[in-house]
Amino acid sequence: MTDQTAVNVLDTLPPEAQTVRDFLDASMKPDPELAATFMSDDVVITFTDGQKYDHPSGTTAFNAARYKWVKKKFGQFDVANTNGQTVVYSTGWLYGEWPDGTPFEGNRYVDRFVIENGKIVKMDVWNESAERILVRKGIKA
Repeated sequence: MTDQTAVNVLDTLPPEAQTVRDFLDASMKPDPELAATFMSDDVVITFTDGQKYDHPSGTTAFNAARYKWVKKKFGQFDVANTNGQTVVYSTGWLYGEWPDGTPFEGNRYVDRFVIENGKIVKMDVWNESAERILVRKGIKA
């Protein structure tokens, strides 16, 4: 049986969603060492390029190459409890600047987290940046 809850970011967050929110806040600073405190030692992070990382420093380096800077505007957190795990989806929009300083906003993202024993054990990341980069290069996405 699965228990699912959608939480608006203005509502009080369940503990697992708060863990994700705290992780994302640390990631956006960026402070990968603080972000790592919300993750298990054997975390698996699959990022938008399909690359797997075992520490937030990998995703920080990826973002540093793709963006001048990037932040998240949170939409909502969806929480599902099943079989001793909690899955949290964070959805919203990216905003920031491309490496050349051109600003962007409204770039949709979905992050999926698996939480066990209060720690993030798995993270999957999707967003529209690749499509936006293609459009900037004159390629219809």
